[in-house]
Amino acid sequence: MTHYLDHAATTPMLPAAVEAFVESSGRVGNASSLHTAGRAARKTVEESRERIAAALGCRPSEVVFTSGGTEADNLAVKGTWGARRDADPGRTRIVAGGIEHHAVLDPVEFLVERRGAAVSWLEPDRCGHIGVDDLRAVLDAHADEAAVVSVMWANNEVGTVQPVAELAAVAHEYGVPFHTDAIQAVPHLPVRFDASGADLMAVTAHKVGGPVGVGALVARRDAALVPQLHGGGQERQVRSGTLDVAGIHAFAVALDETVAVRDVEAKRVLDLRDRLVEGALGLDLGITVSGCWTAGDGAERLPGNAHLLVPGCEGDSLLYLLDAAGVECSTGSACQAGVPQPSHVLLAMGYSETEARGALRLTLGHTSTDADVDAALAALPGVVERARRAGGFG
Repeated sequence: MTHYLDHAATTPMLPAAVEAFVESSGRVGNASSLHTAGRAARKTVEESRERIAAALGCRPSEVVFTSGGTEADNLAVKGTWGARRDADPGRTRIVAGGIEHHAVLDPVEFLVERRGAAVSWLEPDRCGHIGVDDLRAVLDAHADEAAVVSVMWANNEVGTVQPVAELAAVAHEYGVPFHTDAIQAVPHLPVRFDASGADLMAVTAHKVGGPVGVGALVARRDAALVPQLHGGGQERQVRSGTLDVAGIHAFAVALDETVAVRDVEAKRVLDLRDRLVEGALGLDLGITVSGCWTAGDGAERLPGNAHLLVPGCEGDSLLYLLDAAGVECSTGSACQAGVPQPSHVLLAMGYSETEARGALRLTLGHTSTDADVDAALAALPGVVERARRAGGFG
């Protein structure tokens, strides 16, 4: 039997979302076409847009559909930077958290290397928090240069939740647009765009029980964006491409269902997370928790996130040995899987390369059960022993 503990990478599709996807996939019609089938497809898209907007606390007109979170982050960072620089050539500086997902980090580095942008990185504390005062200090020094601020709502590796509303308020004091990657936050936190103060927010379907390959950038109507894809201009003239009607429909259904049970589900997953962490710490293997963890807390750290550091082991060895034991998890971001280098998140938080190499990310979601936790805890002692022997530490 396999025990899936990698919900931060992707979570299984909800049955209602599968049903919606299959239903819409069986109907022909381009949502931009004017005939009957096209109008029916457009109706599905717009009704889904309204449902997604209601779930996220935004206006339907603020939902810009994309192919997923990576595209949404790219459009937010590159698109805002380009629009701001075009309006004022002196605004070339990006301010971003040092523990962002690579969907933000890499666009920033691209703009620095290829477009002449400057960047100020906001480094986290040992818990992974980005300081509001640190942002204020950077904007004090670079108020006239800043084009955009980007800080993720909740970290995908260690689960740290950021003070998004406070950060957004500081950015606005200096007249700078604020973007947040809320992809990990939506499943378990009360995410509302209208209450966040953000100007732009990236979300994706496959973290909430929808399909892979569809997401959205929530963008205020007055947000200035330079398109990154050019063509039909289907989404507010800032995102071109034939709309994925089936994916959008399934996204709306999954998000609706996730938000409806989010509070109850977050508490259930939190209890499982704490049992997993407490059990791992009690195995007498020297395991520690990265960042700051307090039993019962699902506000400062994502309820489903258990990020462990196992001394004397390589994370990849742990991953493969656990996989062989029927426990599926990861060492960090799935987008960086297979790249043998320590996590930039842990390094930014002050961990050494040696400590960071022993990282193990176990994340829980809507299908997680006590049996999954029991399986992981039962497998860990033997897995750690073998990993240490393989690394010459046994």
